[in-house]
Amino acid sequence: MTTARQKLGRWGEKLAAEYLAAQGYIILEINVRTPYGEIDLVACQEEPAISVDSGRLTVTVFVEVKTRATRTFGYPEESVNPRKQAHMLASAQFYVQSHPDLGDHWRIDVIAIQRQPGGLAPAIQHFVNAIH
Repeated sequence: MTTARQKLGRWGEKLAAEYLAAQGYIILEINVRTPYGEIDLVACQEEPAISVDSGRLTVTVFVEVKTRATRTFGYPEESVNPRKQAHMLASAQFYVQSHPDLGDHWRIDVIAIQRQPGGLAPAIQHFVNAIH
């Protein structure tokens, strides 16, 4: 049985994936399990490379999605505490080691989604390179 909290989380992950795709990211995987925890989204993004000769650089982006229906317990991004950050970092490192073809360029982002009352569009905040 799926709880209301799980449904809200899946809704937020779907919304985050759609948001990233609209920004030009390519979604590689959703809900990846590692020994250190789950990675909500794995995506890739092309960024301009540092030197003109090197063209574009593909960056693997690990995304933690936090969704809230209300602000009773604060903003969604506030729940990414130090313990969660450590799990995300360990999970990302495990994933990179398991997929050597991805290269060395990766980062961890957080997407915070706040459901709005009255059927308004949800508020989405994207924190790039949020966890180091």
